[in-house]
Amino acid sequence: MFVVDLTFDCYQDTTLELAEQAINRLVNALRFNGQIIGDEFPTVLKEGFFITRVMCPLEDSLHPLHHSPFVKHAIEQLQQAGLLAPKVKVIGQDIHANGADQCQSPSSFILYTTYVHTCSPLYCGDDFQPVPLYTIPAIANGDYKALIKWQEDWQACDQIQINGATRCEFAALNELTSLDSDLTRRGLDLSKRIRYLTKKPVYYYLYRVGGESLAQEKARKCPGCGEHWALDEPWFGIFDFKCDTCELVSNISWDFQ
Repeated sequence: MFVVDLTFDCYQDTTLELAEQAINRLVNALRFNGQIIGDEFPTVLKEGFFITRVMCPLEDSLHPLHHSPFVKHAIEQLQQAGLLAPKVKVIGQDIHANGADQCQSPSSFILYTTYVHTCSPLYCGDDFQPVPLYTIPAIANGDYKALIKWQEDWQACDQIQINGATRCEFAALNELTSLDSDLTRRGLDLSKRIRYLTKKPVYYYLYRVGGESLAQEKARKCPGCGEHWALDEPWFGIFDFKCDTCELVSNISWDFQ
């Protein structure tokens, strides 16, 4: 990912409140369009201009060709707050962050995330790199907000079950592991939508922890169709199970790895 500064020049008198609202509106539109990543965007006030630092999947993620109708509208609304459209300055590539997929036509996708990942939740099935969301058709209402909100909820449940400090751990774990949980149903609906829009397979990741033994784990059947889904070798070193019928992937319980 790339660190980018957005500079908003003031062309007329404004107030801090108006400027803040207009910048936040644009940042949220860019975020829900997948052009910027994360949920913290520090903004500083200089003499006559503002600077907001963001993270982008690719160096050209903020090119106008990638703008959604919501982003274009938010840029237009900057004028009402006395601000010009932002100047984009790429600072450089973050050496600690995930890369991004640049395949022209991935053969498949994987819907996958964890609480430590700050990147797109949609991965390329060829190189397992995060796919910038703006490179696929908009999922609903012109952007990818539903997918990003699903990712936030998945990561929140993952953080709770990893911490294991409250009774909420068990409810959170059920959301991640059960095929019938609300979180999984939402994720499967999103997978179905992406599958329809891209005409490509979209595999959904079911988290797995617990179990009684390694032998029983290896003998698990697909929870969707009940068929054999164990792989001879893990897919991308993570997924020990893969069902091409149900388009589900999972892992051998982390308790036995």
